[in-house]
Amino acid sequence: MGRRKGGNKNPDPGGGQKGSSSNGLLDAATRMSIAGGEEVDEVMEERIDSSNLENPPASLALIGSDKTSADYYFDSYSHFGIHEEMLKDVVRTKTYQNVIYQNTFLFKNKVVLDVGAGTGILSLFCAKAGAKHVYAIECSLMADMAKEIVQANGFSNVITILKGKVEEIELPVTHVDVIISEWMGYFLLFENMLNTVLYARDKWLINDGIVLPDKASLYLTAIEDAEYKEDKIEFWNKVYGFDMSCIKKLAMMEPLVDTVDHNQIVTKCQLLKTMDISKMAPGDASFTAPFKLVAQRNDYIHALVAYFDVSFTKCHKLTGFSTGPRSKTTHWKQTVLYLEDVLIICEGEALVGSMTVEPNKKNPRDIEIMLKYSLNGQRCQVSRTQHYKMR
Repeated sequence: MGRRKGGNKNPDPGGGQKGSSSNGLLDAATRMSIAGGEEVDEVMEERIDSSNLENPPASLALIGSDKTSADYYFDSYSHFGIHEEMLKDVVRTKTYQNVIYQNTFLFKNKVVLDVGAGTGILSLFCAKAGAKHVYAIECSLMADMAKEIVQANGFSNVITILKGKVEEIELPVTHVDVIISEWMGYFLLFENMLNTVLYARDKWLINDGIVLPDKASLYLTAIEDAEYKEDKIEFWNKVYGFDMSCIKKLAMMEPLVDTVDHNQIVTKCQLLKTMDISKMAPGDASFTAPFKLVAQRNDYIHALVAYFDVSFTKCHKLTGFSTGPRSKTTHWKQTVLYLEDVLIICEGEALVGSMTVEPNKKNPRDIEIMLKYSLNGQRCQVSRTQHYKMR
């Protein structure tokens, strides 16, 4: 899964890209190495002198300050950076906060289960809203920090942090009244955390209990993106005079996560799939959906763009948010799927086809996407099938 160059645009100027860590001193040392080795030595000495890791607290060691990128592949949510990005996503976090604080009748004196609790922010919201007790399950090492956070804020008697996989945890209670989770991934379904929420629902939720959020919808539209497709895809045709087009085939198969300018949108949007989290079966996350994207102007189409909306329908007033290109930016951005063809489309013409989405058989947290599309227009006739892998 790719990202645009310079594409870690965050909803908050202080936010960071998922899984990344900023190291300004190291960058400075790299730049200075070009000018001269002595300056690098000075920087490294300054870095050692100013180190705050000489006697790190036990909780900081749990975050894995000496972990490698290979370790983070298996435990990426142990790193604070990814949580910083999500917490600074105001659209995401404020929506959950408003859902809880403005609908306390859903939480007051209720037993709540927080699936994938991270720092425990949703659990803290629920406790403050009057929940009887909150059980927060977190599999990563961040669970140890969440315990400290809960204690520091005086909610240890209301919130219990449980470290482990949902499928392996035994709750101290047989049932819960509410399940809350921020399970959505890129393209809605990347990382496949939805199935974990459904497992918890089927095992612990009372018959008339609620799941928050309870609705999620995936949408598709088409964009003009000549400049960036040239930079991202066509780049591989000639690299410093050498043919590297074999990599181009791989680049085409990798969806790109980035923000899309709404002015690039060429067609109307199409609803692909709506999921009712309170009723759906785990297998419903795999689907084939038809689409018909009608052009709103004469233009070129270089890519299709997927995004999702989330709804909390059990609130006093319908609440939710969108990750679409016409909405305020979130850390999910949008997912861009480049087409092998450059389509010439006229206003009123339709790009039709279907999209098949299913988890990878070897790693169900990855996604396989098959796109079939055709255009029978005045100036362009094409029919093709493309395959993509989000990993």
